[in-house]
Amino acid sequence: MRTARRASNVEVPSFLRQMVRETEKMVTFFFKGGSRESSPGEEDGSDDDDSMPSPYLDRPILEKHVSEGGSDLGVNYAVASMQGWRAQMEDAHACMPQLRGELADWAYYAVFDGHAGTTVAQYCSRNLLDHILATGGIKSDEDPEQVKEGIREGFLDIDRHMHKLARRECWDRSGSTAAAVMISSRYIYFINCGDSRTLLCHDGQVVFYTEDHKPFNPREKERIQNAGGSVTLQRVNGSLAVSRALGDFDFKEVDWRPQTEQLVSPEPEVYELERTPEDEFLILACDGVWDAIGNEELCAFVRSRLQVCDDLREICAQVIDLCLYKGSLDNISIIIVCFPGAPQVSQEALQQEAELEQHIDMKVEEILQMMRSRDEDPDLLYVIKFLAAEEIPGLPPGGGITSKRDCIISAYQKHITAVRTQEPMDIEGSEEDSN
Repeated sequence: MRTARRASNVEVPSFLRQMVRETEKMVTFFFKGGSRESSPGEEDGSDDDDSMPSPYLDRPILEKHVSEGGSDLGVNYAVASMQGWRAQMEDAHACMPQLRGELADWAYYAVFDGHAGTTVAQYCSRNLLDHILATGGIKSDEDPEQVKEGIREGFLDIDRHMHKLARRECWDRSGSTAAAVMISSRYIYFINCGDSRTLLCHDGQVVFYTEDHKPFNPREKERIQNAGGSVTLQRVNGSLAVSRALGDFDFKEVDWRPQTEQLVSPEPEVYELERTPEDEFLILACDGVWDAIGNEELCAFVRSRLQVCDDLREICAQVIDLCLYKGSLDNISIIIVCFPGAPQVSQEALQQEAELEQHIDMKVEEILQMMRSRDEDPDLLYVIKFLAAEEIPGLPPGGGITSKRDCIISAYQKHITAVRTQEPMDIEGSEEDSN
């Protein structure tokens, strides 16, 4: 398996920093009950108020952790994660492209989105598969109903086990969503607990995606209310934004209620789909991705990138950058699993991509020259906004001009030097004319 660590040096636009400031004010208002308006004599920001740590950083941590791998089964994968604007990295993941022994034709991939700490997400990334396999439901002579029941029991078992550990070892009060797949030679099993999500792209279309478990969903809301809770501000008891999760034991303290009838349930939903040659790829991601881009958009974007790039790690990194530029303020983690039917790099697509980037380069140069002629400051953010308003053919589907920001920044850095070196010459020329 090849691994790498990527660090992006892309300048973060000021509007994203402003968005973080506004989000901080909203969070402070929600938890403290204070006013978001500045009082007379008070500065606009509340940075000096350290009574409640901000969940966000002043600047995002852009370092990406990426790796890739594959198996003898013709399935390849890549995973990438980034802390982003969050004060702590709470995501975790697990990638097992080929299990051992009699299950050598099985694979397992999972993304865990932790909250209120990292302990549960990290523990699940290391141990959930073992708890699932320990049920005995996953066998070489595959019975889909037995597999699904084994997965369900594995989730309930690890949650019981962690509850005991949390009490005995004084764990933090964290919880974690889980989005996973188990792949056999015949089926794909989709596993979801919380609001991380998995989708399957089949012959260019999203044919299946998991449903987010939100407290305001009618079925989830009914369970919460039956357990004596409420849904306030679209959260469990006004606090937790997901209705199913591993951990979160403060919401699972009614001893006489079954695990699946607590305020927050650890029970996953499990679905199976039969594999076909038209299956192209799977995407597993935390809500830091899905809050910024929709299912069809992301499917179209990844599919287009597979036709111009044969490095899955790079495609994962591009998705993370796209979500960051679209305003995601969360940790971001994504796994892409490619089947033999996935799109391949084509010369036609490469040529179209080269023409697009050449066109963007020319447009950036034109904008900078126009701004110089008007004696305007050649600001990068203005260039990006100008291009966003233009009709530019051939942009990546699902990504648009936002996905070409690195190209825009590269062109800007190339042409701004030429524009600025012309300015002193223009001044000298105007002085000579006046003489």
